[in-house]
This record gives sequence, structure tokens and C-alpha cells, in this order.
Amino acid sequence: IPMPMEPFCGMLPADLRYDTHHDMWVRRDGDAVVIGATAFGIHLAGKVIAFTAKPRGAQVMQGRGLGTIESAKTVIAVHSPLSFILDAGNEAAEEQPRLIDSDPYHAGWMARGRPLDWDREGALLVDATAYAAHVRTMDPDAQVEVSS
Repeated sequence: IPMPMEPFCGMLPADLRYDTHHDMWVRRDGDAVVIGATAFGIHLAGKVIAFTAKPRGAQVMQGRGLGTIESAKTVIAVHSPLSFILDAGNEAAEEQPRLIDSDPYHAGWMARGRPLDWDREGALLVDATAYAAHVRTMDPDAQVEVSS
């Protein structure tokens, strides 16, 4: 008998944009974007035991894989919230996948690159308040707050 999943409990940084389809976040950093999985997405996937990013220079289209994570449950393609050219995968997270679990919004980022269609695709991302509402829809018992 599978154990019932614990309700999600976590914070969402207010300064990020979120993809409700794939539970990913995006931060603008000058002309670049930094992308990672949300704490809620990681909660759904289970404890991350391995992460591998696509190689530098890869062109990743919106909704396609930017890399893979392996959890105790499964191996999952990490779907990109937007189209970009990958400049760097997070080598520290590849060496220490627990960074993705413990600090998904900072040390546990997954990919950095140059967006290909930010104006169109960035407009489809939601703010932290809207993403918190999405989390509560998916997990009605979730304790989720937006941090400034």
C-alpha cells in the first residue's frame, strides 16, 4: 500500500517567474535566464538522487528537456519553461544533487542560458502569488507562502 504523500510546505520567492505546467522557475539575470525546479515540483518528484544537464551550447525549446533528474521513484526529463541556448548546467548540483532538494531557488538551480523568445514565452509565466494558488489547487492541504 503506497504511503499517502505529506502535504507540501514551503516558500516561493516573490522575485521569480513560474511555469505551472512543469513546476519550474525562471529568474532574469541581465540578458540571461537561470532556470530551476520549484520546491513543489521536487516534492512531487521525490528526493533527487542525480541531476544531469544537457551539454553547453544545446538549444532547448520550450517544453522540451533541459536535462534529467533521477529520484528514488523514477527518472524524469526536466521540461524547460522557455526556449533558450544553454550556456551552463549547474555542475555543483550534478556533483551534489541534494542541493536541488535543499536549496532549489539558489544553489540548486539547473541551467543558465540565453532566452530565444523571452517577450512571448516570458509572458506565459506567472508570478509567485499565482503559482501559490496553483500549488493549493494541486495540493489543497499545502502550506505555501510567498517570500519577499
